[in-house]
Amino acid sequence: MDRLLSMRTFAQVVDDGGFAAAARTLDLSPAVVTRLVGDLEAHLNTRLLQRTTRRMALTEAGEAYLARLRPVLADIAEADAALQSQAGQMSGLIRVLSQPAIAVNLLAPLIGEFRQLHPKVALDLHVRESVEAFVQEFDLTLLVTEADFDADLIARKIAETEGVVCAAPTYLKRRGEPRVPEDLAAHECLTLKHPLRAGRADSWRLSDGRAGGRAVSVTVPLTLSSNHLDFLLRAALEGAGIAALPIHLAARFLERGELVRVLQDWRIGHAVVYAALPSRKFLPARTRALLDFLIDRTQIMLAAVDAAERDWR
Repeated sequence: MDRLLSMRTFAQVVDDGGFAAAARTLDLSPAVVTRLVGDLEAHLNTRLLQRTTRRMALTEAGEAYLARLRPVLADIAEADAALQSQAGQMSGLIRVLSQPAIAVNLLAPLIGEFRQLHPKVALDLHVRESVEAFVQEFDLTLLVTEADFDADLIARKIAETEGVVCAAPTYLKRRGEPRVPEDLAAHECLTLKHPLRAGRADSWRLSDGRAGGRAVSVTVPLTLSSNHLDFLLRAALEGAGIAALPIHLAARFLERGELVRVLQDWRIGHAVVYAALPSRKFLPARTRALLDFLIDRTQIMLAAVDAAERDWR
């Protein structure tokens, strides 16, 4: 027996003056209303209502029980309303888990604008490279993985991104610029050990972006490899070698001329940025607002990158 539903139904029958009227209020059938009140009386082993074909009245026990029951139902209703209000309002704390590259290059540049929109929302950010095992402990988990990602997670796609090959002008002045992918074998290459680029660390697979283009795998020297994308980015900016970087990460450095895109028609890797959630149900409004904001702003950023790409060539 759903005791709380039976209690609410009993009170509604009294308030509406009959079973049929209470059934309409509660959107239940009269038979269900009758059964719920009967179940409550059976549980209490006491008759609460005197029922005849013409009228219904509270028994003495029913009157005493209803007097004690009303404050309880009011407290429950107040608690429900308070919780629903808290879930819907734009305030409170969002606990976010993120891989380092996303935290630094996606979340950090956008968080100021989000806070202006929702000043009562606070963020508690935890950063680690491996995040899949900790999704249930956070409100939102940001990760980047291969396009065919198939883990057992509840996740929404934030954006898709591809890798581009680029280097600092100082490096290209010193070593020259590769003209075809096979030229990379003679260069100092900075390799990301990450799902963005699958396969062996010393094998780069590039795809020609032109119509009818081919794909080619090139064995590159293991000059420098790391699973930390920001480390490789900084090394590339300092002229340490040629790096394969996600285009959204390299964009602002290409625009400022701090990096130069080489092998301009070639792409390397295809990855997706996901936001993983602990549950499909009861997503607080503040978490949904952050998720929608990240998706919207990331799409705007990638559209701007596509529009500006011709200027980097």
